[in-house]
Amino acid sequence: MKYLLKLAYKNLARNRLRTIVSIIAITFAVMVVIFARGFILGMINETYSDTIQYDTGHIKIIDKDYQIEGRIMSLTETVSGYHDNSFDQLISKISNIDDVNLVLPRIKFGAITTNEEELINMIGWGVTPDKEVDATDIDQQIVEGRMPEKNKMEIVMGTELLNKLNKKLGDKVTLVFNNSFSSLNGATFEIVGQINSPLKMLNDTIFYIPIDQAQRLLLLEDQATEILVFANDRLKTDDITIQIKEMFKKIGLDKYMVIPYTETGGLIGWLELAKVMYNFIYVFLVVLASFVVINTMIMIVNERTKEIGMMTALGLEKRDILYLFLIEGSIMGGLGSFIGALLGGLITNVISKVGIDFGSTVEGFSSDLLFSSTIYPVFSVGNMVFGFFVGLIVVTVACLIPARRAAKLEPTDALKEF
Repeated sequence: MKYLLKLAYKNLARNRLRTIVSIIAITFAVMVVIFARGFILGMINETYSDTIQYDTGHIKIIDKDYQIEGRIMSLTETVSGYHDNSFDQLISKISNIDDVNLVLPRIKFGAITTNEEELINMIGWGVTPDKEVDATDIDQQIVEGRMPEKNKMEIVMGTELLNKLNKKLGDKVTLVFNNSFSSLNGATFEIVGQINSPLKMLNDTIFYIPIDQAQRLLLLEDQATEILVFANDRLKTDDITIQIKEMFKKIGLDKYMVIPYTETGGLIGWLELAKVMYNFIYVFLVVLASFVVINTMIMIVNERTKEIGMMTALGLEKRDILYLFLIEGSIMGGLGSFIGALLGGLITNVISKVGIDFGSTVEGFSSDLLFSSTIYPVFSVGNMVFGFFVGLIVVTVACLIPARRAAKLEPTDALKEF
């Protein structure tokens, strides 16, 4: 084997330009694979995080009929207490389940206001400010001011929404909305915070008010349109879901749906499938680059036909001929994959710190779509190792084609070529 390794290195040095071109092809493919994988993982992780924080929690609890009416944000199918127990007691009972980190009630409702030229449609979120900060990164999205405080008529709005209304921090805004009895109601709030988020929904559509004020104005005392449950570990979601369902069954509470984030549909339902599909795409990219190596190896076999015949005639077995060409392909694949892994990791690491801002590209997206305009690729050594071995294995396997062709040459036929 040592002799074959020396011979393989010597053969690759015969035509350095051709060898270098093959290595560059593999380097580029592996580099693209590592960056693409980091980018896709970043996009998937960002979508998971945003969806869990601002839509589903790890588990969402809603009234069964709200699932049907949810698109119009019904205020008649709500989550309240159970039997003789209050809404707060229900939240406390869920909070005591193992591995539950936080239980977060929200009220979602539609509202309108005007900028004196047109009506502006908005979506209000009644929240518990301190819990909202603990569960989400909303405090990092507030570029001016603060979250609204409990028991105060205060509101936080996105930058684009404020621009539409020609309002700024400290101004008053009057909202009109239907309460839970479908009666028209109105209220004036002081703007105490401005959100500037990569999420279009938070910038354009959403406003936050304290949940106690939402309950009072919407006539939803001790009620919420949904309860979000956040786990200590995302992997514990299924276990907690089972425990909540068993608890509800035990206390005879069958009016609520308990939905883990993986079953809420939308983008998040496709993410795990996307991971598998993208892995096939990564391999396909390396396979395409392998055609350069295959072509190089075929040319080498054709050029060294007589040499192969002489080596076989002198006692080198067909198996050794096969190994020789596989070693040559593996050296090119290994070197190209190693350099590609380093470059791909370096590029991913740099861009992971600054992100890729799609800016106006996502402006046409629906506000309901939780897709951040800035994606931060994920840098990891594991990703580099993945890219290296994908390149090495795919190229080595691809080299079997010319290697077998070389091994099948008969000495007499090979020597007759010249």
